[in-house]
Amino acid sequence: MNVYATDKIRNVVILGHGGAGKTTLVEAMAYLTGITTRMGNVADGNTISDYDKEEQSRQFSISTSVIPVIRKDVKINILDAPGYFDFVGEAEEAAAAADAAVIVINGKSGVEVGTQKAWDLCEKYSLPRIFYISNMDVENANAAKVIDDLTQIYGTKIAPLYLPVRENEKFAGFADVFAQKAYKYGDKDKLTAIDVPADLADDIASRRDAMIESIAETSEELMDKFFGGEEFTDEEIVTALRENIGSADMCPVTVGSSTGMQGVGVLLDDIVRYFPSPAERKISGKNAKNDQEFDADYKADAAKSAFIWKTIVDPFIGKYSLVKVASGVLKPDDMLYDTETQDEFRAGKLYVMCGNKPQEVPELRAGDIGAIAKLDAATGDTISTKAAPVLFEKFDVSTPYTYKKYEALNKGDLDKVAQALAKIGQEDLTMKTVNDAGNHQTLLYGMGDQHLDIIISKLKTKYKVDAQLSKPAVAFKETIRKNSDVDSKYKKQSGGHGQYGHVKMRFEPSGDLNSPYVFEQVVVGGAVPKNFFPAVEKGIADSVTAGPMAGYPVVGVKAVLYDGSYHPVDSSEQAFKTAANMAFKDGFMKAGPVLLEPIVSLHVTVPDKFTGDVMGDLNKRRGRVLGMNPDHKGNTIIDADVPQSELYGYSTTLRSMTGGSGDFAYEFARYEQAPADVQEKEIAERAKKQD
Repeated sequence: MNVYATDKIRNVVILGHGGAGKTTLVEAMAYLTGITTRMGNVADGNTISDYDKEEQSRQFSISTSVIPVIRKDVKINILDAPGYFDFVGEAEEAAAAADAAVIVINGKSGVEVGTQKAWDLCEKYSLPRIFYISNMDVENANAAKVIDDLTQIYGTKIAPLYLPVRENEKFAGFADVFAQKAYKYGDKDKLTAIDVPADLADDIASRRDAMIESIAETSEELMDKFFGGEEFTDEEIVTALRENIGSADMCPVTVGSSTGMQGVGVLLDDIVRYFPSPAERKISGKNAKNDQEFDADYKADAAKSAFIWKTIVDPFIGKYSLVKVASGVLKPDDMLYDTETQDEFRAGKLYVMCGNKPQEVPELRAGDIGAIAKLDAATGDTISTKAAPVLFEKFDVSTPYTYKKYEALNKGDLDKVAQALAKIGQEDLTMKTVNDAGNHQTLLYGMGDQHLDIIISKLKTKYKVDAQLSKPAVAFKETIRKNSDVDSKYKKQSGGHGQYGHVKMRFEPSGDLNSPYVFEQVVVGGAVPKNFFPAVEKGIADSVTAGPMAGYPVVGVKAVLYDGSYHPVDSSEQAFKTAANMAFKDGFMKAGPVLLEPIVSLHVTVPDKFTGDVMGDLNKRRGRVLGMNPDHKGNTIIDADVPQSELYGYSTTLRSMTGGSGDFAYEFARYEQAPADVQEKEIAERAKKQD
């Protein structure tokens, strides 16, 4: 592929609700610009961007893919991002690398939750955006309603550039609001001028007047012309539109049918015409040597710098670090520097990715998106040179809160599963694994149940290892509420030396639930020799790892050794350790043992209309609502304390209740005594497992 200068590059992320038609639009763009010779289909699993087997079998995007297309000598790096909420991390990475966005809306389904989440992502990264209403060839597709709904939500920023034209109740073309002309679609992106339909004339005129007034406000010169009754030139309109769209003060709306190749060429032309090149965007970092600000700003004549915005790890094609060049020009075999790890390396060959196919390029200029193979670096790392080490701020990725226990089906595959998950984790920042030693389980965290299921499926299809998911054990703990005093003697005779250890101990709450135990000895008169004190404490230390009630870790116990006896021949460290262990079990059960359950501080953000449903559900989960606050965006933030055991499956329930618009986060707060019924149930279940 040819090398393109910074001002001839557009980096555009395709966002929208799952199933809105993003991948089909990208496929149409690729076909229209000659990247492919025939248009693939999501249902057939042969699109250029959904190349993963999981994507093909499930018929939706899981990972962001890069498809570079050329339109009017401009390279458009299309970033096809998933729309389903479980894969929001991929959309966040793509938005961080993009300079603008196309938000796809299904003309039949209208504005959906994913549409609004896409808008929020654009706001977060200050991305100019165009709305593309797809599926206009489908019966009941209603562009007017979509435009009205967008205007109701986002106000006067919404500016339809085109309105659909129908012939015999079928989508046939569009009317250009500014030009006040109409066109009929022909083969591919061929257009034929037609008369503006009478039923659209008034609507077009009023919308044009509103936009002309908005354009007039961009400069004093245009304002003077506007009030003087002068017409704006086409060049003035395009320049003003570009400025308004670039600042996101205006968000155009266009229409089309991706499967019919209708409106796709117009959208590509608008991307070239109205979206900013990287040269018009800003990016700055810190010089790691002197901590001074480094304004990269995609300048080709500045020191080399780039950031890794995505990592691809595949057993078949290898590992590729996808980079966006923030300044300078990267060339093959450049000596580069990972500012994060402080490792220097030689770049080797440079590539641009087209789906999963790497294409070698002679250089990557500022603002371009490309790939470097086999880098020992992580997503978010900054690449620069040792002479001018730059560090860019890492972009945010959503925190995973849904988790399940995972196990290798074949015990011999345990290491293989761990290694495969580590590779998947390099690609997917919203996946993590946690070793829960207290419950002898390993946990897999993701953005939702579907996300976790796909990870397990990837293990099998990509890495040829089988693992299974199950409900995780909750990290209960055991403690005592009363005092006890026990006398414990361990005595064993079996030929030769016997075993003898005798301790008298008191047990009481220590008051510190962050520590398993506190050990003290107040023995007088040598009833237990000092050299056996460590053995007694070792017996207590071993005992608290699995409590007598249900085998959970013990916290908050004070053990005091105050008396005992020993045998000059038969006493040993092992004997006193065993005696202490027996004393602990006896004393613990006599000291009012209770089960403690973890409580989390839960923060749920939901549209106001769902507040009642969410509150009712939290009550069923034994939650205590602490407060409700508006976020001034039409949402309510509910703060509640909820037992962690009651949050299993909450992600799926919340999405179901709120149509996917609810979000939640939580952090561990403290341990509290579990209610009697919960305690009894848990002890019974643990006893059943041990049997």
